[in-house]
Amino acid sequence: MGADIETAAGALADIRPPKGRGEQHRVNLPGGAFTVIDESYNASPASMRAAISVLGGTPCGTGGRRIAVLGDMLELGPQSAAMHAGLAPDLEADGIDLVFAAGPNMAGLFAALPTHMHGLHAAASDGLTDAVAKTVRAGDVVSVKGSLGSRMAPVVEALLALDSANDNGGAVRRVAGGQG
Repeated sequence: MGADIETAAGALADIRPPKGRGEQHRVNLPGGAFTVIDESYNASPASMRAAISVLGGTPCGTGGRRIAVLGDMLELGPQSAAMHAGLAPDLEADGIDLVFAAGPNMAGLFAALPTHMHGLHAAASDGLTDAVAKTVRAGDVVSVKGSLGSRMAPVVEALLALDSANDNGGAVRRVAGGQG
């Protein structure tokens, strides 16, 4: 088509995913840093599997874990329970270490997981926020995903607020990358 590939690549290099759609954040702690992958805007079975795959392929720091924080996928109809529980094999296959789950539909997924993967299940996302914030440590990679109505964005905000640089007026560093 005659387009200049270098120019196109340069233009794409600065594109950032919209909020809640895969943006990665590096959060500094006194002993190191962890990564948050913000997928809090939407969720379907296919996008959940894609986010789980991205989490599974994201390198952890020394001593780090891969942590999935998942909220309900909404409006799935009568197969909702099976679709939620059906994510368990993906989480296991992708080497996810710990799962926190929010919502009545995610109860089925949580029950389908081996107990060594259990973080916490709560009725709603606000029941997870403190537990996730207390669990995360340097080296971890944390992916937060759920339908917009499952209100997972406050979990992301709580994790970003842990950044030790914020005490000194610093900002969380955004890392290139994303998954739609």
